[in-house]
Order: sequence, then C-alpha cells, then structure tokens
Amino acid sequence: MSRYALITGASSGIGLALAEALARRGRNLILVARQRDALESVASELTQRFAVEVLFRTCDLSKPLRVSGLLHELEESGLHIDLLVNNAGIGTCGVYVAQDWACEQALIELNVLALARLCHAIGTVMAGQGSGQILNVASLAGFQPGPGMSSYYASKAYVLHFSEGLREELKPYGVKVSVLCPGPTRSAFFRTANMDVAALQGSKLMMSAEEVALITVRALEKNRAIIIPGWRNRLLALSPRLAPRWLVRRISARLNRHFAKPA
Repeated sequence: MSRYALITGASSGIGLALAEALARRGRNLILVARQRDALESVASELTQRFAVEVLFRTCDLSKPLRVSGLLHELEESGLHIDLLVNNAGIGTCGVYVAQDWACEQALIELNVLALARLCHAIGTVMAGQGSGQILNVASLAGFQPGPGMSSYYASKAYVLHFSEGLREELKPYGVKVSVLCPGPTRSAFFRTANMDVAALQGSKLMMSAEEVALITVRALEKNRAIIIPGWRNRLLALSPRLAPRWLVRRISARLNRHFAKPA
C-alpha cells in the first residue's frame, strides 16, 4: 500500500519547501491549500522532478465545514497517511480590538481548530495502526506573549504546548509527534499579515524556507520533539525564560509596533 505525507499550506513558503524536501526523499504527497492553480502547478513539477505521486486537495481550512469535507474525502479514499504536516497558518498585526473580527476568527479556526481536528482525525487512525508521524508548525512566537499580534502568538503557544502533550500521549501507540518553531522566514506570511519587515531582509535572523525545510526533515528523521532551525533562533527561544515576564511583554510589543504597517 502506498503511503503519503499530507501537508497543509503546501502551495508556498515552508509548506512548499517541505513538500519538495520530502519528494526529494521519495515520499508520495497529498498537498492541501486554497489555491487550486498553485497546487496543480506544484503537483505537476514535483511529480516530474522526483517521480513521486503527488495528489492535491483544495480546501479553506479556516472553514470548519470544509475541513469536515476534506476529512470525509480522505476517509473515503482509503489513502494511507503516515506523515501529517500541519503547516497552514495566518497572522494578523495590530491592536486586537482594532482588528476585524472575521479575520481574528479565521486565524483561530485555521491556526488552532483545524490543526487540532486534523491531529484528532488522522492521529486516531495512526494510533489504531500503531505507527505514523505528525509535525505541527508553531513559531518562535509560541514561547512568549506578543502584544500587537496577540492572537497569532497565542495560537502558536497552543500549537507548541498541544504538540508536546500529544507527543507523550501518542508515544505508547507508536505515533511520533514533533513541533517546528521557525524564526523569521522568507515567505508570503508577512505580506498577508500586513507587516513591514524591510529591516529584517538583510538580517542573519531571516532564513529561507528551503533552509528551514532541510533542517526540519533531518530532525524528523531523528524524531526531535521541538525543532528550532538556526542557533540564533534557539537563543531567542531561550531568552523569554531568563527575563521577567513584564520585560518580555514590553520588548515584544515594541518589536511588533515596529513591524506594523501604518493603517
């Protein structure tokens, strides 16, 4: 039976880079994103370059009914998913009460609820089969509060802590769980979150999606619990533990104000 890695948010950024890195290792893929044209193009390219089977499903994971439809379709297809990569996510930037509620709701539905639901549905199947692997994509933001991006930081803290808990719960069932916490990465994330990151473009903190993906795939092979690409990012993840919480909040607020675009 063919085995597949299912990757959400696979049409660009880290999701696309992970798809390429896994295809390079001979993995069959199921790619999930909203943009059908982009998925078709990616699937065709990866199939031709790496001679793997690449399926795709269009789905807006911020819509619970569409998540239900995707899960039903996957169940009916009988496809064997042995790696789930929950990469899809969005951010909003600015004072929480000044944001449009529909955008905040979509963030929570996508970053938290869709991820948790996919872990529950596919993780249940994996546990029943006695094998499988889950990678949830959090962020360095998950290690601290983030005034100016409060919902995003909180959603990634959920992903981080949820994944660590799930790792211990599923270990007896033969299912491995890891969480990826990248720092600033060149992708469309900043544009969609309406952030100005010009100051970061030449920074050594900014990594390419390809770098992040390569480090991540190697760490998955070693079953790492928490994957933080880059030694600078690992130091940043440690720093909130060493400073008082009030100081962490103020520094985070100042940075996020700096990256927020004028209204």
